[in-house]
Amino acid sequence: MARIGTSGWVYPHWRGVLYHGDQRGWLDQYAAEFDVVELNGSFYRWPADARFAAWRDRLPEGFEMAVKAPRGLTHARRLLEPEVWIDRVTRGMHELDGRRGPLLVQLHPAMERDDARLDHFLSALPAWIRPAIEFRHPSWVDENVFGMLERHGAAYCVMSGARLPCVLRATAHLVYVRLHGPDHRHLYRGSYSDADLAWWAERIREWEGSGHEVHAYFNNDGEGHAVHNARTLRRLLSA
Repeated sequence: MARIGTSGWVYPHWRGVLYHGDQRGWLDQYAAEFDVVELNGSFYRWPADARFAAWRDRLPEGFEMAVKAPRGLTHARRLLEPEVWIDRVTRGMHELDGRRGPLLVQLHPAMERDDARLDHFLSALPAWIRPAIEFRHPSWVDENVFGMLERHGAAYCVMSGARLPCVLRATAHLVYVRLHGPDHRHLYRGSYSDADLAWWAERIREWEGSGHEVHAYFNNDGEGHAVHNARTLRRLLSA
């Protein structure tokens, strides 16, 4: 079965949609319904190693936390000389242990294709980290780039969202999907229709039928759309 979740979980406007009570209990309530989540706060401020260990101890068995790489690595440095950041990322991911999901590496939208820089970054990652690369610049959509990802066992991040290329490509055992909303003009807005979600369910079944593990995360958090859409997609996949 594919793993379906949301991008982040700390959203006050999800009260009444998924949450009740104090924010301190929200992660437990989330994990009672879903078995994966993207940690997005790590993009803005990388957590201490002890924080990752606390999540490991708190989350239930079988749950996976995907971790978004820090913007210092992806946006400030744009993968240049990544070793210092990789050391910090590795320590945190190591602490997650059995709750460790993929490492999401979202590149800057203005970062054009640079094969040498990406190859160096992927070569420097420990083999036990499962990277998923989200390319926001269209120059990266190229067969040679896909081939590089395949050689490193890195997942191409399949995207759905305004002005983002939706390329249905599997470059690793893991297929990583980010659903940024159906609005054609703005990212992170709107709710996917049942027809849209049925289409994605078919694509996920096709990947699973080819032997892939699929993770899909909804990033249209407004009005609780991500939660509703994740629930619907899971229902469609279980039908």
